[in-house]
Parts: sequence; structure tokens; C-alpha cells
Amino acid sequence: MEKQKIRGDGVVTGQGTINGKTAFAFSQDFTVYGGSLSETFAEKICKIMDKAALVGAPCIGMNDSGGARIQEGVESLAGYAEIFQRNVESSGVVPQISLIMGPCAGGAVYSPALTDFVFMVQNSSYMFLTGPEVVKTVTNEVVTKEQLGGAKMHSEISGVCHKVFQNDIEAIASTRKLMSYLPQNCKDKREHKPWTDEDRANQTSTELLNNMVPHDPNKPYDMLTVIKGVSDRNQFFEIMPSFAKNMITGFAEVEGRVVGVVANQPQVLAGCLNIDASVKAARFIRFCDAFQIPLVTFADVPGFLPGTDQEFGGIIKHGAKLLFAYAEATVPKICFVTRKAYGGAYDVMSSKHLKSDFNYAWPTAEVAVMGAKGAVEIIFRGKNVEQEIENYERAFANPLKAAERGYVDEIIEPSETRDRILNALKVLEGKDQARPKKRHDNLPL
Repeated sequence: MEKQKIRGDGVVTGQGTINGKTAFAFSQDFTVYGGSLSETFAEKICKIMDKAALVGAPCIGMNDSGGARIQEGVESLAGYAEIFQRNVESSGVVPQISLIMGPCAGGAVYSPALTDFVFMVQNSSYMFLTGPEVVKTVTNEVVTKEQLGGAKMHSEISGVCHKVFQNDIEAIASTRKLMSYLPQNCKDKREHKPWTDEDRANQTSTELLNNMVPHDPNKPYDMLTVIKGVSDRNQFFEIMPSFAKNMITGFAEVEGRVVGVVANQPQVLAGCLNIDASVKAARFIRFCDAFQIPLVTFADVPGFLPGTDQEFGGIIKHGAKLLFAYAEATVPKICFVTRKAYGGAYDVMSSKHLKSDFNYAWPTAEVAVMGAKGAVEIIFRGKNVEQEIENYERAFANPLKAAERGYVDEIIEPSETRDRILNALKVLEGKDQARPKKRHDNLPL
């Protein structure tokens, strides 16, 4: 093997421009020793990552590798660790995106896992620590590559993958689209895109939002329609659309200003918070905070999902991650309560108490400890239930009490939502909130 000289050693590295902005990239070549990582291979990737961090530009990695180059032994493992170290050092400094365009096995999976976004391709991308053969030997389980680490599994079950595409070309095109929403680094805010009078005239009316929420509080509606209704050209770049569908995360623009959107989805589990939804939203919020992207939250949450599965799985700890993410975020935070905001879930979803800057409520909002039926059954022990439910709803099934206490800044018509977002973004343009001096926080992992 030492007599063979392979140009590039199985990885292509370099820099270019995406949407007119500098970006660095590396692409692994599976035709050279199966894309296996050697000492030289790792050095090339490390150099490009160091350069990206030095100049403050995004780094994109295209992974297509069978793992470590066994012939090189520990040098190959050392190369992986060097890459991991740079992933960590660059985290929150420059955007890091991983495209899985083939196999990614063994220790190689940890580099993508440390990056901000992971994209996969259907039927050709695989990520797993140990392959099907090893799994069968150790646990006697028979499983295919697709079942063990395919794009569908990682996008719907594990949450490792943020988006899935039909082919490599589509994945690359979507990466370019994502980059259009991101700044170059943590110090630079993304520039506002031009928004002309013609754009304003062609923007879809927000009047449809006035009839968005059903009169029946138990009837679902599509929160994606609300988000697109307030977004420029009704375009919304959703992140992790197939994982924890009861929570929506993604990027949008309002008159050319980028925002990160977090919203409950009433169509799935009534918008309840569970383990997966909490982790999904917390990770996204921390990314936006790291790169100075304002947060817009749409809350319609009846509470945390009850059940032994959630309690045994650690909903307390995982729900605290979402709470922590909102509380520590210092970017502009704007929240709209569209319908239900009950109990602890109300607190967690960017409430005024977590230093949210502007909190609005639609007329259909209900800010309370719990729903009327549950509250009445506890308070009155089954006496005059129907009458007391009616009294409770009249007193608390509205946003007035919260507004009286200053927890809601204003009750607005749904059609005013886009204008309020834009006004808040302009007002908060120069927000500079300092954090207490410390080495680092202790996120409840």
C-alpha cells in the first residue's frame, strides 16, 4: 500500500462562494480506498476547517466514507479526534453543515453529529456506529442498512438528520438555500435582503389569519399556514420536518429580515410538548442565539404530554433543555399566543418571564394553569360541573388576565401579526443583553 500514491488521498478540499459569500468545503471520495480516513486525509480536512474558523466563513462537509483506514491503525483514529476537536471549537463560531452522500460508519459519524445541520439522501445515505453484520453477531438481531441507519430512520426516529432529499443534487441545492438564511459567522448578522414596494404589493394578505383558529378549542388547525402567512412570499425553510412533528422549527424572512421560527403544531398531539419536541426546539433555539438570528414563537400548547413513556424517558430533564434554551437566548424574542397556553408549557414557550421582548396574544388565546374541565373537576370535586366550567371559561379562557398582569403586551388581531413582527425587529435591532460572567453554563443534558 505504501507504494501506491493516490492524488488527494481520497478527499477534495477548497473554498468558493455561495450566494456571493465565501464558504469552505471538503468532499470525501469513496472511489479511493472506500473513502476511508487516513492521517493525510484528516490533515487536509483539519486545514480547511482551521481556515474557515480563521476567516469566519461556513464549512460544509460532504461525507461518503467507510470509516477509518485500517492499514494506518491508530494514526487514523487520531485523525478523527483532530477533526472532532475542530468541530467543537468551531461550534457557534461559524455554521457547519454535513451532507451524508453515502455510508458514514464507525467513528466517522461523530463529526456530522457535532455540526449544526445534517442532510441525508434517500436510499444511498447511511449512518451507524456498527453495521448490520456486527449487530447480528453481538445481539443476534437481523437488520438492514436502511433500517439501522438510513435517511428515513434518522429523520423520523433518531432525530440525527435534519432533512432528507431524493438525490445528491437536491441536497446540494437545498444547502445553498439554507445558506441564504445564515450569517457568515457569529459576529456578523445576516444582511437584510432588499424589500421593494413591488414586493410589498405582491405579498399575500394576512387577513386569512383572522379565521385561522377554529371556534371549537379541541379542533386542530395547521400552524404551518400561519407561519407561511406572515413570511415573505409565503416561503418557510423548515428544519427537521419529519421528526417530532408536534413542534415546528425553521427559517423565514419578514421584509427581508431573517427570523428563526419555533411553533407548536396543533395537528399533531394537539401541540403538546414531549421529549423529542423539546430537544428539537432547544437545539434550534441555541443555534439561532449563537448566530444572532431573532426568534419568533407561535404558542398553542395544552401542556406536556403525560404518560409513563415520557416520565421514564426523562421529560423533566429534556423539557428543561427547552426552558434553558429560551431563558439563555439574548437575541430578540417575539411570542404570539394563538390559542392555548396552559401550565408549565406556557412558561417554557418564550413567556415574558423568560425575558421575551414582545409577547402578543390573539383574541382566541387562553392563558391559564389548565383547561376549564380539568380545573373545575379539581376545584369543585364534581359539583355543578357544567355551570362552573362555563364560569371558569368566562373568567380565564381568554388572554385578559395575562394582559392585566403585563404578561401579554397586547391583544391583537391575527392579521396584524406580520406587522408586529416587523416593528419588533426594527425596535430590537440594537438589542445588546449581557450575560453574567462565567466559564460556561451547565445545560441539563
